Formats: sequence, structure tokens, C-alpha cells
Amino acid sequence: MSISDTQTRTRYEDRAQRETRTRDERRTRYEDRAPGQERGSESGPGQRPGPARAQGRTEPPSVGVNRAAQELELRRGEFELAAQLGHIRTTAGAVGGRRRVTQEEIDRLKSAEGFPDALRERVRTVGTAEGAKLMPVSPGRFTRLAKAGFFAPVRFYLNRYRVVVWLYLADELTEFADREPLLLTGRMPKALCAEADAGEDCRPRNWRGRRIGQLLHEREDPWERAAVVSCVLAPADLAELVPDPFERAYLARLRPDLAPGAPGSEAARAAMERLLTADNPDEIQWHLSSLGTLLTEARVVRRAPRPDAGVPRPAGSSGPPPGGGRKRLLARLWNRRGDDPGLGAGG
Repeated sequence: MSISDTQTRTRYEDRAQRETRTRDERRTRYEDRAPGQERGSESGPGQRPGPARAQGRTEPPSVGVNRAAQELELRRGEFELAAQLGHIRTTAGAVGGRRRVTQEEIDRLKSAEGFPDALRERVRTVGTAEGAKLMPVSPGRFTRLAKAGFFAPVRFYLNRYRVVVWLYLADELTEFADREPLLLTGRMPKALCAEADAGEDCRPRNWRGRRIGQLLHEREDPWERAAVVSCVLAPADLAELVPDPFERAYLARLRPDLAPGAPGSEAARAAMERLLTADNPDEIQWHLSSLGTLLTEARVVRRAPRPDAGVPRPAGSSGPPPGGGRKRLLARLWNRRGDDPGLGAGG
């Protein structure tokens, strides 16, 4: 992996860790706190992707994720979360295949002290009510701390009323309570109260950053890594950075599912789409910058596949030909001028 790959990955890891500790630099005394390494963050050594397979090398015995979950006495959701957090090291399967777990890794986990209860406890998730009891604080205070970004959710789901239910790692909540006892009692800092009253909520943003970091750890291919970051960008934002329709189509083909499951109703799908799409200007700029770096590296490795001349372009790709950034801008200005006869009159 190149140095720039590592730097990009580290940027997402560091950002997720900072945002679970502090909302921004305008806070009270908490704003100067040094961002530390949090348990369950995406930077542990167990979460690094497996090495590229050398030609002719004999692969160690491995099993699929379903079989591994059975041997480790974990439910499917518990296993998936343990793998995402790096507690279970997985390896890449065949091209386009699912990830696998070596028998050596299974034996290592089964021989650990407290197995399987200790492993289950590391991936135990709780909602607001149970999380508040763990700390312990009132549910209202818990929600304010979560919205301010002091700890990040690890999962979510939509209930039958299409309300988002956030889930948190129990381990992270107890560690936060031990680390920040002053935030659990007394008056909340004024800056946090003002942000909460203004309706600011860091939970979707922090979950997206955390999930992207997890997915980047699982991928080596530069185009697949770029597709991960492109997942959270709105189509208009992505088109600004990637004017080539064939590159956008390639990214769409490679993009992973950020959240498992498909909502049934149209309203549920719309609610899910809002959660998966970056909406804060700072967050959007962050992802655009990271995607630009990843695309530069990916284009060096290979071009996005494109059909022969005469084959129709991808759907939704009307407009100037790819690569003509200046022509594209001029075309847009010309169209705008046609809509408004007064545009460009000067004065």
C-alpha cells in the first residue's frame, strides 16, 4: 500500500476519533482536550486488511463468515460488528467474493480468556435508555452528549414509525463515563446547550465517518476505496468532482452498502437516504478532498472501463464530453445566459 493510501486512511481514522471526543474548537475547556485513542475505533491493528496474496503462495485454511460465526458462538449481527471493529481479523476472499476467517484466527479467539462471553461483551450495543443507565445519566443528558459528538453511534435502524434508533457500544459508553465524570453531573457547558438548542446533531455525521473508516480498512483496490468515499456524496456533489460519466458509473458499480437491509416503504427509503448522505458543508468538503486524492491514485493504476466508440454513454450522462472541464463550465454559463437575457450584460 502506498504512503498516500495510508495517509488517507489515517485521516478518516483520526477524524472519527476526534469527533467522538469533541464537537469543535469553540467549546469550553473540553475543546483543548487532546484526541486520544478510543476503544472500538477503526485504528486497531486487528482491523488492517489482509496482505495481498503473493502469486503461488499457499493460503492458510479458512472458512466463510457464516461458519466462523457458528464456531465463535456469535449471532450474525455480533459477528459482523466484531469484524468491523477489528476484534475478528478477516481476509479478502476471491475476487468479488465475501470475506473469510482463517482457522488460526478462530483458534486464537476461542483460546482467549472468557470466551465467548468476553467477545460478546465487546460488541454489545445499547440504545439511549440502557446507555443512560450505564453511565449513569438521564436519557435527556445522554442524548445531548451524543448529539454533541462526545461518543459516536456504531449502528442504527428505523423503527416502525420511521424514527431513527441509534445504537452505541456499551464498552465505549462506560469508558467515556470513567474518562469524563464532570460531563455527567452539574450544568452542561453553555456551548453544548446552544448547539443542542440550534438543532445540531453530530450522530449521523459521526456514524458515516466511522463506517467509511471501517470499509476503507477492508479494501486495497484504489477504485474500490474511492467508491467507499463516494457513497456519502450527493449526485450533484459527486458530478462536480467527477465530470466523467464513465468514472461515475464505475464508482457506482463498486460502491458498497453502508447500511445493511433495504427499507420497505418509499418513506423509509427516503429517511435512510438522508442518513447516508453527507449534508454538512464541512463534511462534504472533507469527503470531496479525500475522494480527489483517492481518484488521483486510482487513475494512475488504471482507467475506468469505458465502451468502444459508438456505444451509448451511461444513463444520466448528458452534457459535454468527459474531460472537458473548461468546456463544461462554459456550456453551463451559456445555458444560464440563455435562461436570463440580462446575465453577462456587465455594469
